[in-house]
Amino acid sequence: MTRIKHPELAALGRSRIEWATQHMPVLARIAKELEERKPLKGLRVGLALHVEAKTAVLVRTLSRAGAKITIAGCNPLSTKDECAAALAEEGHEVFAWRGETEEEYWENLRSVLETRPQLIIDDGGDLTSLAHRMGVSGIFGACEETTTGVNRAKQMEREGILRFPIIAVNDTPSKRLFDNRFGTAESTLQAVLTITNLQLSGKRVVVAGYGHVGRGIASRMKAMGAVVYVVEVDPIRALEAAMDGFIVTDMQEASRVGDIFITCTGSVNVIRKEHFSQMKDGVLLVNAGHFDVEIDLRSLRDMAKEHRKGIQDVEEFVLPDGRRLYVLCQGRLVNLAGEHSMGHPCEIMDMSFSLQALSLCYLVEHRDEMKPKVYPVPEEIDKKVATLKLLSLGAKLEAQTEEQIRYRSSWLL
Repeated sequence: MTRIKHPELAALGRSRIEWATQHMPVLARIAKELEERKPLKGLRVGLALHVEAKTAVLVRTLSRAGAKITIAGCNPLSTKDECAAALAEEGHEVFAWRGETEEEYWENLRSVLETRPQLIIDDGGDLTSLAHRMGVSGIFGACEETTTGVNRAKQMEREGILRFPIIAVNDTPSKRLFDNRFGTAESTLQAVLTITNLQLSGKRVVVAGYGHVGRGIASRMKAMGAVVYVVEVDPIRALEAAMDGFIVTDMQEASRVGDIFITCTGSVNVIRKEHFSQMKDGVLLVNAGHFDVEIDLRSLRDMAKEHRKGIQDVEEFVLPDGRRLYVLCQGRLVNLAGEHSMGHPCEIMDMSFSLQALSLCYLVEHRDEMKPKVYPVPEEIDKKVATLKLLSLGAKLEAQTEEQIRYRSSWLL
C-alpha cells in the first residue's frame, strides 16, 4: 500500500535521484559492498526522513542490501513529490507528500509502523516515539539522524522506557562536523537567499544557538558580509562565539537591532511575544531547527492585526502599529520546507547516509548483545566513512612511522 499525491511526477523524480547518485560516491561504494553480502535480507526497515532525492539514494542502498522499505516524511512540508513518486514506482511503500496536515502526518507515520518494521531510521524522533506509544513489538534497533531526536531518545533512556537500542548517528564526530556545521549552514543560507532574493551583506543577522549548527550558520553569514549576533544560554558556547568574533547578547537586546533571526537551538519559544513587540519593521524570522516550535507563532498570530501570505514560503504578520514581521516556511526548517529548498548538498548527505546504512547493519550484526539504550556510532564506522570520503576527494592520509607509533604508545619519553 502507498499514499502519495503526484504519481505523474515519477520521471522527474528519477532524474533528481540519478543526479544525487552521481554526487554521492561514498554511499555508492557502500551500496556495492552491501549488495554483495545482503546483511539486511528479509528485514523490513521503516523510515521517517525527508523524502527527497538524497534520501531516495539511501532507500535504494538499503534495498540493495536486501531490506524491504517503508518510508514516510519526517516533516509535513519537506517531501519532494516527484521523489516520492519515483520511490513508489520502484515498488517501495511510501506515505508522504508535501503539505500534509498534522493529522495526515501522524497517520502516515502510523502506516509505516503498521508494516511491522524490525529496524527504524528516524529524523527527529517522532517515529520512535510513536512506536513506543503504540506498543509496537518486533523492533530490535533504530538509528537517529538529528540532535532533537537523540535528545528525545536519551530522555526515554533516562526514564527507563526505551524498548530497543538506538544508535545516535547525529552525535558521531564526523556527522557533527560535515552535516550539522557545514551542511545546515550552506543549505540554510541557500534557502534564505532563494526564498527572499534579498542581500545579506550589511544586514544584522541574529543566530539563536551556537551548537554545531549555529556555529556553521554564523560563520557563513559572516562570510557573506553580515553583522552577526549570537544568542546562547550556555556560557562556554557563548564564550566560544565571542572568541570567534561574534557579538554575544541576549534575545531582548538582539530583538531591537536584528534584521534576520535564525533559530537553531532545538528548544521551544526562543523568540517570544516580548521580542516581537520591539522588532523592526520588515524583520525576517527563520527557523533552522527540526521542529516548528522555536518561534512562538501562536503569540505572533494573536498579536497581529493582519496575517496574510506574501511571496512563496513567506507569511506576513502586520502588528497593530503597522510593523511587518515575515515568517519563512511557517516556522519549519527552512532548508527543506521551502518549495524550492533542496536541503543539504548531495556531498554532505553522501556521508550522513553512509553512516546510517553502516550503523543499521551494525544493529543487525550485534542485535543479540545490544541493550535498550542510546549508543554512539562505532568508531570504525565513523573512520571508514571519513576515509572513503577522503579517497573520493583524491586526498591522502599521512601514515605514522613505527617510531611515531612506539612514541605515542609509551609513557617513557
